[in-house]
Parts: sequence; C-alpha cells; structure tokens
Amino acid sequence: MSDKHEHELSSEHHESLVRLQSTWQRIQKPVMIAVAAIVIIGGGWYVYQQYIVKPKEEKASEALFKAQEYFAKDSLNLALNGDGQYKGALYVINNFSGTKAANLAHYYAGVSYLRLGDFNNAVKYLKDFSTGAKQIQLMAYGCLGDAYAELNKKDEAIESYKKAASTFETDESNSAEYLFRAALLSETTGKTKEALELYKELKDKFPRTDKGFQADKYIYRLSIDKNDFSVK
Repeated sequence: MSDKHEHELSSEHHESLVRLQSTWQRIQKPVMIAVAAIVIIGGGWYVYQQYIVKPKEEKASEALFKAQEYFAKDSLNLALNGDGQYKGALYVINNFSGTKAANLAHYYAGVSYLRLGDFNNAVKYLKDFSTGAKQIQLMAYGCLGDAYAELNKKDEAIESYKKAASTFETDESNSAEYLFRAALLSETTGKTKEALELYKELKDKFPRTDKGFQADKYIYRLSIDKNDFSVK
C-alpha cells in the first residue's frame, strides 16, 4: 500500500472521528436527560409500589379478613359494617379504594345486600366488581342478574345471566342454571324467539346438567307455539 493511500485512509478515519465527536456533543445533553428521566421514573415507580401500594394492600387485606369470616358464617350485617372491633367490607371499600381487597369487598358487599333484600345496593356494589377469577366472576354476574330481576329490570337481568352462563363454562351446573334463568325470563317477557334459542343453547352446551336435561320440554313447547318443528 502506498504512503499516499495510507494518508488518505488516515484522513478519512480522522474525519469520521471528528464527525462522531461533534454528533455526540450535540446529542449528549438530551440523551443524558432522557437516561436520568428513565432512572428517576423507574426508581419513583419502585418506591411508590414498595412503600405506598404494598402497605396499603396489606392493610386493606387485614381489614377485610374478618368481614370474609362473617360473610362465610352468613352474618351479613357484620360482614358489611364490622362488629365495633373489626371493620366490615364497606369500610374497606371507602378507605382502600384501588386495592385488590377493596375490589373483592365489592363482591362481599353486593352479595350480602342481595341476601338481605336490599337489591339497589346489591346492584351498586356488584356492578363495580370485576376479577380474573372466572368462577367468582360467574357468581357475581349471576347475583347481579338476581338483583336486577328483583328490581323488575328484566333486560338487565337477562344480560347478566347470559354473562354468567358464558364466563366459566367449566362450571356446568352454575352456567346451566343461569342460562336457564336467562331463557325463562326471556320467555316470561314475551321474547319467545330469544328464549327458544337460549333453551337450545342450554341443551347443546350442558346436556348432562339438570337444567340441560329439562331443556327439551321448554324447546318443544315453544316450538309448538311457533309451529316450528325443527327441534334439534
């Protein structure tokens, strides 16, 4: 390689380094600011989770523990309001909003009110409950449907029953029960076409359950009424 060629390569290398240095000087400050922001936000999030969210969750769970015991014993007023020494589900809802325990307290409160015959409050609390535990969500939708039915809000009740029936179909007994309630309520409100489809769905999906076994007679009756003999 000639000295001239080597000199040209050296010059190009030097120019590249100069350009790189110039570019870094230009972007150094924004990059450092961005890195610092990431560190601060990440650290702040960790501190928030560890020293605010986690202790709040623990206190909420402790407060809900006795309410859960009272609920299991069917001591519903105590489950809702506590016993003077221990707090109830309503306290947890009002004082620990945003926690998992407060969300679960909505379920206990809603079902307690349903059993006590306070259907408006049952709807209020059950509507605000949601969980990834599908079997519990199934029961929550079903109880919400019961509360709506008691309030004569039949359309809302039917939709809640249908949600319950489709949430966790592995629980065939409860799923069939709520699908049956949706079908029966549809029938009593004059929605015979929808009721017939729901009875057929009940028979197809849950044939081994008590309600699925009974579905044929309802299908047959509605098919006779509609002069529809294409019963499957």
